[in-house]
Amino acid sequence: MTLILTVLQIVTPVFLLAAIGFAWVKLGIDYDTAFVTRLAMTLAVPALIFVALARGDIDPGAAGTLALAALVSYLAVLAAIWAICRVMRLGLRTYWAPLSFGNTGNLGLPLALFAFGELGLGFAVVVFSVGAMVQFTLGIMIVAGTVNPLRALREPMVAATLLGGLFLWQEWRVPAVALNTLDLIGQMAIPLMLITLGVAVARLQPQGLLRVAGLSLLKLAVCGAVALAVGTAFGLDRITLGVLVVQLATPVAVTSYLLAVKYGADAPPVAGLVVVSTLMAVGSLPLILAFFV
Repeated sequence: MTLILTVLQIVTPVFLLAAIGFAWVKLGIDYDTAFVTRLAMTLAVPALIFVALARGDIDPGAAGTLALAALVSYLAVLAAIWAICRVMRLGLRTYWAPLSFGNTGNLGLPLALFAFGELGLGFAVVVFSVGAMVQFTLGIMIVAGTVNPLRALREPMVAATLLGGLFLWQEWRVPAVALNTLDLIGQMAIPLMLITLGVAVARLQPQGLLRVAGLSLLKLAVCGAVALAVGTAFGLDRITLGVLVVQLATPVAVTSYLLAVKYGADAPPVAGLVVVSTLMAVGSLPLILAFFV
């Protein structure tokens, strides 16, 4: 009973904030998703990432090992999902990227913070950043059929990661005034992302529920198993292993739907994956956390 209550205390705030966004839309109140997303992704989230790394709460060696484990995990997941898509004759441009990349920002970062504290958030930022760089290079190549490797470097989140990683590696210290200001800005990120997630889910329409439910379960199993295997092989401790598994096991990200729309892939099935996998996460993520908390 104690374990159940602990897990519920971790996941309940996450889904309640998303529920606020969901209810906001259903009540017919305007929500400028484009503005809020731009505010979060260009200001709040980069500040959160930089502070989490530059503060120096995590060991640089452990962060480097986790980054390498995350990169290997993503590449292994991409290979596994490619094989599954070929066997099941699923369109690669439609299904490959969404089934490979999870919602490591909107859900992964808050869950890591509530489950493992500030230390867990720092490690979750590492996995999130690696995933973002892979998604904005290989992920876009998959969806669009072309790739510009420099695109990732133009993303504020990636720039914040590289700069924060440099401060962490060199053990530089940010002046207190600047760090406190960036910390305050970064505190906007998690509430904004969770509420926006609820808004996005409320506006999407699931397509082919039975099929996307099966694919959502498949994504959860493949990504979770790969992360657990790779993390164990790298000898990660309980917290870093838990962060890696939770991050990769997160549901299909709304970003995948936006990229499908932008680059002309088949967007409705991706929308269905986002909605169904997010609803499944209400039950699956607490079960995963129970193994590590």
